[in-house]
Parts: sequence; structure tokens; C-alpha cells
Amino acid sequence: MKKLIIALLLVCSVGTINGQTKIAHVNSQVLLDTLPSRKAAIVKLQEFEAAGVQELREMEADFNSAYGSYEQKRSTYSPVIIKIEEEKLMKKQQSLQEREKSLQQEMQVYSQELNTPILNMVQQAVQLVCERKKINYVIDESVTLYFAGGTDITSEVITELLKMDK
Repeated sequence: MKKLIIALLLVCSVGTINGQTKIAHVNSQVLLDTLPSRKAAIVKLQEFEAAGVQELREMEADFNSAYGSYEQKRSTYSPVIIKIEEEKLMKKQQSLQEREKSLQQEMQVYSQELNTPILNMVQQAVQLVCERKKINYVIDESVTLYFAGGTDITSEVITELLKMDK
């Protein structure tokens, strides 16, 4: 009998909680694709990446040129000169690899620098809409396996974002 009463209380309390909870959903990819500042950030990041790739190509061309020159003249070098030239080539190759790693890290930092204010703005816009509509939870459609129901607030959040982005 006690178990039955506890089960009934549990079912009633879950029903009460569900009745008070409002859930909505947004498509974050649509939100981000709508923002002019996001598009500008993507362009800046692509330009930064292109400059880095060009720098790496130049370093690689310099290494390949030095290696080609070494291969052509190797037969005329003494063992000491061979060792010196090989060390120079190893340093150039190592420098190239280090710069590549460095550029990858710089890309991550720059991407984060550009995206953090945008993501904060999205968070603020979602929060504004949720406060206005008294919504407790917002689920991102783009990472949800299944959703049925709830309120789609994507268009309202876009409106707020465009106001904030100006």
C-alpha cells in the first residue's frame, strides 16, 4: 500500500513539473549563418589561414631549393661539409614543422577570439527570448537526435541577434 501511494505521488509530481516546464528549440547553425559578424569572422579567419599557408609554401620552397642544391653538390663536398649542410637542412625542416604547428595553434586562438563574442551574443539573444516567453530550457536542433514538440524560437532569436549585431 505504501509503495502504491509513493508511486502515485511520484507520478503526480512529475506531471506537475512537466506542466510548469517550458521547452523550446533553436537551430544554432541557422542563427550563426544569419549573422553578418559571423560571416565577417569567417572571412578574416580564411584570410589568416591563406597567409599562413603561403608562408609555409615559401618555407617549403626554400627547403626544397636548399635540398636540391645540396644533392647536386654533395659529390664535391668533403665529409665535414656534408655534415654541416645536412644539419642546415635538418634545421630548415624542423623550422618548417615548428611553424606549421605554431600556425595551427594561432588559428585556434584567432578562431576563438573571433567566435567568442558571437557565441556570447547568441547566448544573450536566446536568454532574452526565453525570459520574455518564460521558457526554462532550450535545446539545439542541430545536436539533438530527435525532438517533437516544444516551441521553435529560432526566428525570434534571429530578430534579437540582428538587433544586437548592428
